[in-house]
Amino acid sequence: MSKLPAKMTAIVIPAPGGPEALVPQTRPVPTPGAGEILVRVEAAGVNRPDVSQRQGKYPPPAGAPQDIPGLEIAGVVAALGESAARFALGDKVCALVAGGGYAEFCVVDESNALPVPDGLSMVEAAALPETFFTVWTNVFQRGHLAPGETLLVHGGSSGIGTTAIMLGKAFGATVIATAGSAEKCAAILSLGADHAINYRNQDFVVETKEMTGGRGADVILDMVGGSYVQRNYEAAAVEGRIVQIAFMEGYKIPSLDLRPLSAKRLTHTGSTLRPRTPAQKALIARELEERVWPLLAGGEFRPIIDATFPLAEASRAHARMESSAHIGKIVLRVASNG
Repeated sequence: MSKLPAKMTAIVIPAPGGPEALVPQTRPVPTPGAGEILVRVEAAGVNRPDVSQRQGKYPPPAGAPQDIPGLEIAGVVAALGESAARFALGDKVCALVAGGGYAEFCVVDESNALPVPDGLSMVEAAALPETFFTVWTNVFQRGHLAPGETLLVHGGSSGIGTTAIMLGKAFGATVIATAGSAEKCAAILSLGADHAINYRNQDFVVETKEMTGGRGADVILDMVGGSYVQRNYEAAAVEGRIVQIAFMEGYKIPSLDLRPLSAKRLTHTGSTLRPRTPAQKALIARELEERVWPLLAGGEFRPIIDATFPLAEASRAHARMESSAHIGKIVLRVASNG
């Protein structure tokens, strides 16, 4: 391994604002603590929570870098903290972090890092942690999706959506997904979804009922909130599980009829990933490594990459995400380390 530099380039948020609020700055290379590794970053995923943080709406948890966004990275282990023994110097890893991913170096709790699956590029590996951790914990751990059940995925062309489709199919579910254009619906079907619903000209409640013979969806993964909450209750099957991961349409609902909750014996739950402790995230990581990583290494599916941008052009990556034109993941390339 080459000698570590003292300084690095990081993308920071000096003050909340639009995409232009993201600016490169020179920062000290961080030092890993006990049980941590330092990763020389080669690629970093871009996610909606990064946009919310840039806008001043999603502050990072205590202990995480406060002005450097980025929740997922891929790169090479460059240094080991005290008692860190899971990886060796030079190992290729991808990792979930609570912040600091938009940088040339990033400190990671070793239990929240995973080996880069065989056959995947660093860009593809950087697209894994945030979406795969999120989908696994919400659809499978909280939603208890079982083989033979029907999964309804809202925002099917997003990074979360494309991952949910692929994992749902890999584990034996029938998958229905919504999207906002014919192009996105075609992309959803090409990923293996059984049905695609264009929410701009189709009613997903009516379509889901029709596609399931009137039964409804067993698990619904929703990041919209707002008016979708009531409609999700209507689209759900008896004993259905609705898992809320975001509220892009809003989290205050003036009028909500809760009777379907008891009439259908529904479960409406939700979760956030970022504030969880490293130990809690490590439990998700171990299940992914055991049950999902072999599928990735075997080529059964791979993350869908929409676009890549150089680290210094993170503002363009955010503009792309905010356009909602993307299909799959947006990833930053750290050229000096790639």
